[in-house]
Amino acid sequence: MNSTIPLWLKLAFTAFVLVWVPVYLRHLGPQNFLWLCDLANLLILAALWLESPRLLSSQLISVLAIGMVWSIDVGVAYFAGFHPLGATQYMFNPDIPLHVRLLSLFHGFVWPIVAFAVLRVGYDPRGWQWQTLICWLVLPATFFLTEPMREINWVWGPFGNQQTWMAPGAYLLVCMLAYPLIIYWPTHIILRSLGKLNHRRIANQA
Repeated sequence: MNSTIPLWLKLAFTAFVLVWVPVYLRHLGPQNFLWLCDLANLLILAALWLESPRLLSSQLISVLAIGMVWSIDVGVAYFAGFHPLGATQYMFNPDIPLHVRLLSLFHGFVWPIVAFAVLRVGYDPRGWQWQTLICWLVLPATFFLTEPMREINWVWGPFGNQQTWMAPGAYLLVCMLAYPLIIYWPTHIILRSLGKLNHRRIANQA
């Protein structure tokens, strides 16, 4: 079976992950890999080698909007000196080693890679459901296994600020509903409506 995704892309992304994982593990610890965007890198690596339309589509659903928003926030902060969304202050924190912050630039280049891969293999419209399931597994794990002060996946409050207006467990449930309804489903609708991602072959498989 001929490969649809270029070998050079698979090897390049593999090389990035092989550098990124030990650096993040050393400086940020294992909890950090529960970030949905960090977990996405590992799932994307597997999806690229497997050339799985469903897994690639799920991760495009996961990283597309977040990656664009992250890129805007860090770009405006770099050129204009303020964070419009307050989501990337850590990128300018001198207490975090520069090489760790540079590796965090993956937020800006991973989503185009996944979009390219999906264009090659086809968009699976069930990807948003897969990503919702992943989210519903990861968010409770984040809530119970990570330190609230780290604000991983914002399960303790939006944009890294701990909320106090409702019980923590209730806010977790809000997050579990908000991620699919505000991010995954709308992204899926947009991708499907663009008509540029070839999913007809995949949609007929069940």
